[in-house]
Amino acid sequence: MFRELKPGCGLTHDMSRLFGFLVALVLCLKATPTNSEVTGSPGSGVPGVELRKASFVKFPGVVDCNSPAHWDGSAMYIFNSAPNVVRSTGTGVFHLGPANPTRYTNDANGGRWIEATHKAEDGNLYGWYHNEPHPVCPAKHDLTAPRIGAAVSTDNGATWKDLGFVLEAPADSLYCETQNHYFAGGNGDFSVIVDNKKEYIYFFIGTYNKDVSEQGVAVARMLYSDRDAPAGKAWKWRDGKWNEAGIGGHVTPLFPVKIDWNRKDADAFWGPSIHWNSFLNQYVILLNRAVDKDWKQEGVYIAFNPDLANPTQWSLPRKILDSKEIKAVPDMGPGWYPQVIGIDSAKRETDKLAGRVARLFVHGKSVWEIEFVKPGEQ
Repeated sequence: MFRELKPGCGLTHDMSRLFGFLVALVLCLKATPTNSEVTGSPGSGVPGVELRKASFVKFPGVVDCNSPAHWDGSAMYIFNSAPNVVRSTGTGVFHLGPANPTRYTNDANGGRWIEATHKAEDGNLYGWYHNEPHPVCPAKHDLTAPRIGAAVSTDNGATWKDLGFVLEAPADSLYCETQNHYFAGGNGDFSVIVDNKKEYIYFFIGTYNKDVSEQGVAVARMLYSDRDAPAGKAWKWRDGKWNEAGIGGHVTPLFPVKIDWNRKDADAFWGPSIHWNSFLNQYVILLNRAVDKDWKQEGVYIAFNPDLANPTQWSLPRKILDSKEIKAVPDMGPGWYPQVIGIDSAKRETDKLAGRVARLFVHGKSVWEIEFVKPGEQ
């Protein structure tokens, strides 16, 4: 069914804590969208999308996170991680060559998934990675607590110099008694976008704090000018302010969980993937929705915001793709990691920039064309 969760953004911290502890949130049920239906709400002022069946496209590498892309001249580069990072290049998303391994110039505790990139005007490529250290719980060695680090490359991502960690959960926020299959806490499963003025770098992150009021999808930011020395420079959004340290700070989720991540019947948004949509003149975010401790995928959701600096303006998440439709794609796996990839090579579109028509990928595979619809045109 087409559903939206009530209400996630625009809450005060106290209200967010209250909603985080509710046993259930109100669900608004609507008809399941078909290939010809638009998923917006007429008269709501919120954009919509239309999905259409399209030819099968697959990323060259193994996918276990958001797959970032960038352009250098006429060449498009895309990174897939699982957690080993591989890079493919070509003349566009439909014409990518084979995946080749990349490397870091140092070792680390745990894998480093490159989940976001930004190509600067000086030629440097900045990357941000999800790291899973072990052990974090002495009695449960399989559990981890992700953190987010930064890296830079001077050869379009063939090699990466680690710049250290920029986002970590509070040290006392682990819950080793969790029923969660993967995490006992942490900050991870994220995407990054630079605002159009190149003033700030924004991080949209999954948060797995033991305190349910801090679980969900949250946001942090860092001055663009701090990108070469990012340690200690990021600030998390909490209680309407950018006042919590990136390392060890607390958050107010943009999209709080419905049911605690630590329970077997968890219900939560996670894995945000963001892009600027030049047709809508808005930012667009896609979300996974997990509905148990093993992260069973319930569907893909979408939300919109014209202003990154105002996290309260995110629209309510709306379902655009059901788990049954995702599972119908061959070799889909768990059906995680939805993302939009722009297809206009002349405009150098990527996972961070798309126009009216783009491709919707899930787990590195696409059989959907996605068209964005302005409010009032639905």
